[in-house]
Amino acid sequence: MKGLKGTCLAAAMLPAVQAVAGPAGHGVVGEFEPIVVTAARTAETADEALASVTVINRQDIERLQVQSVQDLLRGVPGIDMVNQGGEGKLTSMFLRGTESDHLLVLVDGVKIAGVTTGMAPFQHIPVEQVERIEIVRGPRSSLYGAEAIGGVIQIFTRKGGGGLRPTFSIGAGSYQSYTASAGISGGGENGWFSASLSGRDSAGFNACDGKPFPDGAGCFTVEPDDDGFRNRSGSLRGGYRFANGLQMDAHLLRSESDSDYDGGFSNREKALLQVIGATLRYSPTASWQLSLSGGNSLEKSENFKDSSSVGHTDTERDSAALQSDFRFGGGHMVTLGADYQDDRVDSGTSYMVTSRDNKGLFLQYLGHLGSGDIQISLREDYNEQFGTHGTGGVALGYEPSPWIRFTASYGTAFKAPNFNELYYPPDPVWGGGGNPDLRPERARSVELGMVMREDVTGARWALNLYQTTIDDLIAWDAAANGNINIDKARIRGVEAQLGGDIGGWSVTASLSLNEPVSRTAATMGNMLPRRASRFLRFDLDRSYTRFGFGATLQAAGRRYDDLANSRRLDPYAIMELRASYRLRGAWLLQARVENLFDEEYETAAFYNQPGRGLYLTLRYTTP
Repeated sequence: MKGLKGTCLAAAMLPAVQAVAGPAGHGVVGEFEPIVVTAARTAETADEALASVTVINRQDIERLQVQSVQDLLRGVPGIDMVNQGGEGKLTSMFLRGTESDHLLVLVDGVKIAGVTTGMAPFQHIPVEQVERIEIVRGPRSSLYGAEAIGGVIQIFTRKGGGGLRPTFSIGAGSYQSYTASAGISGGGENGWFSASLSGRDSAGFNACDGKPFPDGAGCFTVEPDDDGFRNRSGSLRGGYRFANGLQMDAHLLRSESDSDYDGGFSNREKALLQVIGATLRYSPTASWQLSLSGGNSLEKSENFKDSSSVGHTDTERDSAALQSDFRFGGGHMVTLGADYQDDRVDSGTSYMVTSRDNKGLFLQYLGHLGSGDIQISLREDYNEQFGTHGTGGVALGYEPSPWIRFTASYGTAFKAPNFNELYYPPDPVWGGGGNPDLRPERARSVELGMVMREDVTGARWALNLYQTTIDDLIAWDAAANGNINIDKARIRGVEAQLGGDIGGWSVTASLSLNEPVSRTAATMGNMLPRRASRFLRFDLDRSYTRFGFGATLQAAGRRYDDLANSRRLDPYAIMELRASYRLRGAWLLQARVENLFDEEYETAAFYNQPGRGLYLTLRYTTP
């Protein structure tokens, strides 16, 4: 495939991935090894991918001084985070205006998502265990199966390799927040290992200003107290590359959380997220690679009203994949593969159905033809409840010069209703509940893109236009007091990104314009709930020998909290400042001011967000 592998354009251009080296000093991202992404389920650089991709690495995480995965992903082009009251509280992600369960999330290649909600628990993924995150925008059902209507996010834990390398950090800040982490990694030339632990405590703030029964709004209660959060997590990862080319990798992530919130029925959750997996790779010939992977994702949640348990929900997902990649003719590759997934739920709540499986077969062709690239993918899934669904995609790339690239793509996708949408029992007071007559959602998307790797001014920029149409979109309807299928929804959007070095400053900016609307008669033209119509992020950073500082501005447009568009949420803008100082050797002192102007805002009605906060971190990281 054609591409300037030393220039990591997709990473350097995006606001979450500045074109600045790690804490050690100067340099642009392109001076490091090429970043590998998996938009095509095969190894390729970000330049080669025929998709809109963001890559965030460990250096970015530490430089941005984020406290959570939510902080890290907020403002990435196409992503809108919705949080219900601070750290550890329910956090939803809308990618390019699609639903929060239209996003496929993998941890080290293992699919995670609560079987009941269909959503990944971003609030319980510890950012200190993360090595790299890849965000691929656009439908990927033809490669990854259901749930990938909006895109795919892959989260990789720390891998290790090379010489022995210890890490350590300790921090404190507003809302009585305390953090600590420690780890060690290494392995040498052919092996790698990493082991790390982290913890975080926060007293929090009042999560919700709700209204109790009979008015009922928000969290349906009034509990003006601080809602704290506690997390303890750890990860292990190791692997080895043998002389015959066989490569083995195994990993474990475990995160235990205890979170207070406001609620009429319950106000505390103890949660467990555990992901275990392994991968084998082998190349019988130089042009043929086989891979076999499998894993288990476990989520446990127990809810309490004060100190009394009021129910639990445990969900589990087993998954496996076999993939074969054939390269031929110097610039062509064919991929054949099969997936298996089995979902199960065990809950104090009675579900009519407690398990289902899904089997999938996929085929992909990647080719380079002169100045053009092509990607064609086909897939067929058999869902135990909803039968057979076929999806496909095609993407084209054209490079008239080494500095500019045009892309065009079309893809289809589908998603089966999750267990809550289908079977959640109605509340004896409020009613509602699941709807077993729901139909699967089906989507089709088209996208046009243009990327300028570097113009005469040294700037890098990209522009993407897309439209996604979803048939039978599942949404909560207040009038029906339950989930319904909306005949049609349409999402149109534009993503503009700019990055470059100006007088020693690293400057990046992105603007996302989004129009996610209902196209069914009853709600024609209404915006889909909780999606912002516009999102802007601007980052400015500079690094000296010992000292570095930066600023981030994020602004979001209006949104509505309900499908009827009767409850409007106001636009907001928040500013943060950060600074770092290299003390001696590998020791680094960092400071971050969050929400500098103490803006009051909501991403979900009645749920509060953090005010102004100061956070200090002392970090030890060897090069």
